[in-house]
Amino acid sequence: MILVLDSWIILAWLKNQAPGAERMADLWNQAEAGRVQLMISILNLGEVFYLSAKSRGEPAAHAVLRNLRRRPLEVISAPDDLVLHAATLKARHAISYADAFAAATAIRQGAPLVTGDREMLSLASEGLRLEWIGTKPPKA
Repeated sequence: MILVLDSWIILAWLKNQAPGAERMADLWNQAEAGRVQLMISILNLGEVFYLSAKSRGEPAAHAVLRNLRRRPLEVISAPDDLVLHAATLKARHAISYADAFAAATAIRQGAPLVTGDREMLSLASEGLRLEWIGTKPPKA
């Protein structure tokens, strides 16, 4: 099973914030055992880096990156078609550009996006499947 990670769950794990930290720890264990394949867009990895650099400094952000690179995590590049898909999602929805890349990556991989970011809820109409972490999403 493939799962695409949003930066939201990585940041929750790094900050040890429930419930994302617990779920991410479980996903690392499952990936190490070969039960799931974890992916993240290079744009979302960059988002984790810059947010870590802003909050803890660049040396700490580089340490975070080294830690993630040692994990069972496939980093997905951003070819032209993925960039345009993300740009289309951004144009249609009130989401950040980084969130658009997470969503486009998950849609292209045919995999759920693991997140607790409420901005992602509006993307169900685009074919985005979510593994929702966090507080219960609002009812439609």
